[in-house]
Amino acid sequence: MKQFIAFFTKEFLHVFRDRKTLLLLFGLPVVQIVLFGFALSNEIKNSKIVIFDYAKDATSRKIIEKLEVSKSFEIEKNITRVEDIDKSFRAENIKLAIVFPANFGEDLVHLKNASVQIIADASDPNTANTLTSYATNVIMSYQKEMMQTRNIPYSINTEMRMLYNPELKGTTNFVPGVMALVMLLICVLMTSVSIVREKENGTMEVLLVSPFNPFLVVISKAIPYLILSLFNLIVILVLSVYLLDMPINGNIFLLFAESALLILAALSLGLLISTLTNSQQEAMLFSLMGMLLPTMMLTGFMFPLENMPVPLQVISNIVPSKWYYIIVKSIMIKGLGFSAIWKETLILAGMTALLLTISIRKFNIRLE
Repeated sequence: MKQFIAFFTKEFLHVFRDRKTLLLLFGLPVVQIVLFGFALSNEIKNSKIVIFDYAKDATSRKIIEKLEVSKSFEIEKNITRVEDIDKSFRAENIKLAIVFPANFGEDLVHLKNASVQIIADASDPNTANTLTSYATNVIMSYQKEMMQTRNIPYSINTEMRMLYNPELKGTTNFVPGVMALVMLLICVLMTSVSIVREKENGTMEVLLVSPFNPFLVVISKAIPYLILSLFNLIVILVLSVYLLDMPINGNIFLLFAESALLILAALSLGLLISTLTNSQQEAMLFSLMGMLLPTMMLTGFMFPLENMPVPLQVISNIVPSKWYYIIVKSIMIKGLGFSAIWKETLILAGMTALLLTISIRKFNIRLE
């Protein structure tokens, strides 16, 4: 019993002496509870939509007012030209467009029947289905009010159109998310572990005192993971096209260039983690916990970012995979060029440069 108490006391004291272990034991559960309890939800809120009102009558205005009141929608603007609908979807992250035809109110009053067109961005099929259902419910609610007040069987038909993914395949949302997850995790995890392994094995001293430049040591370790990650990208794209029947609508060379940018950012982050850890277990925990959860939760492919509190939406902006996910969807699904993703590319390039600079400065060429 005395041996048991001694070992119990030793382990208990060891846990409280190790700040990293304390952070994992107590910090991670709190973060998960907060995220799952308050931030992550299948309900979609504050989605940006545009209105194209041909009718401009009292009936269409009342429906628009109902849409404005709804927490599910945030009306970005009212557009006046048909071609602006497509531009809004391509450039402004619009999720839904609602088109009221000319004579909408007159058709409803005199013919007892009118139609509304709902156009959704189906690159994320679950979000598209949910938003079209929300919009339809708002319109049906107005129809029910008219029937009750005027006691006339009015009927409003909703015509739905899904852009970019008319068949509502889940792969259009799944594939870009997997690409962001795999690229980031493999590069960060492998780079950090490979350098820390040298510290654990005692061979880092030999490498650092050898005639070989220490920074070339790091580069020589990073290049294989760059090649492996690009190979992973090829495998994912081949499976997506030939197994999942998902076409690549944009420029394949632009996609590879953007992927290489994310890989460089991930390699820099892995190098930074390696300077902060002294064992492979620590490096793996930092890499997995630090990258897996943010990539899954704050990228946008599993949970809509619009649902989250503003502070978490701000935090999501520092996750490189979020911007890469937007870039991949724009290139592969929407077929857009560099002119449509230059902002995201600039942000990702800035992150890469910042991480690379910090990693080089933090890398210690002398062991203590």
